[in-house]
Amino acid sequence: MSGGTVVSLPEGLLNGGAWFRVEATATASAARRSAERLAAELGLPDRRTADLAIVTAEAAGNLVKHADEGQLLVRAVRNAEQAGVEIIALDRGPGMADLAVSVGDGHSTAGTLGIGLGAIVRQASWCDLHSVPGKGTVLAAQVWPSEPPPPGWASGLTRPLTGEPVSGDAFAIRDAGGRRQLLMCDGLGHGGLAAAAAHEAVRVFGEAPPSDPAAVVELLHRRLSHTRGAALAVAELDEDAGLVRYAGLGNITGTVFGPTGSRRGMVSLPGIAGHQRRQVRQFDYPLEPAAVVVMHSDGVVDRWNPADYPGLLTHSPTVIAATVLRDAGVRRDDAGVLAARLP
Repeated sequence: MSGGTVVSLPEGLLNGGAWFRVEATATASAARRSAERLAAELGLPDRRTADLAIVTAEAAGNLVKHADEGQLLVRAVRNAEQAGVEIIALDRGPGMADLAVSVGDGHSTAGTLGIGLGAIVRQASWCDLHSVPGKGTVLAAQVWPSEPPPPGWASGLTRPLTGEPVSGDAFAIRDAGGRRQLLMCDGLGHGGLAAAAAHEAVRVFGEAPPSDPAAVVELLHRRLSHTRGAALAVAELDEDAGLVRYAGLGNITGTVFGPTGSRRGMVSLPGIAGHQRRQVRQFDYPLEPAAVVVMHSDGVVDRWNPADYPGLLTHSPTVIAATVLRDAGVRRDDAGVLAARLP
């Protein structure tokens, strides 16, 4: 399956989109209507909006029929030329041992026609799917107005604390002067003020001149002084040098997962961007070909093991991030995950 790109913007991905806990047909219908409204706001053609409705209805319907703790996210995705809609479905259901069989029309475990996954693959501009028996399934699908963009090298998700309308966690992705950089940010506390600090961090990061991660973190520290403050980290993936350059303040976890199973944690120093810092230091870590960089806030526990998810690290950054959020995210805090792998 081909890939799509996700670009984090101050308005759009930062607010996390619309999350639905899908346990009944009524919620599945609400998710479909939300996707159609977003498509109208983004100006998708009627034909593509109809395709999106099918994708959303089938994804949500599968959650109702087969899933435990099914969740569905509807959000905008953008590149420089166009905007589309992305659907991400997460569940803790029985999982699928043979995806090729499950995606084929006519396969069903619930006495239905068995056309759901096949319809999603056909109608979506791009989709990716990972499933582990006993753990559940993660599905990501995008519908674009025209030809989808090339595969994205990074993607992330945020989810607010249960009961909060907005998340204080945020992420951003940029290619600035040839520097591929990531920002993971956790606004101090919860609610609107935490979200405001995160919005400001994303805005400053997007406007910052090309520079090393340490210099970008220094700039963020200075520019967040009028906000509540945040824990944040910036990573730069340098394919030519075979390095990840990393600088952080506060409780952001960064890890490099090698293609052969190695795992290397990256160091963030104590502090609160905008208010308290002793120093900002940059650390360099080896970046093997096909390695995956994962960053997350303290709303995600650092105890998941890629070995428990065969093949996961070869999937899209969206599916990697969504899987980590599903299984390691906690409900008593905002949660945010960002994953990246260079092509």
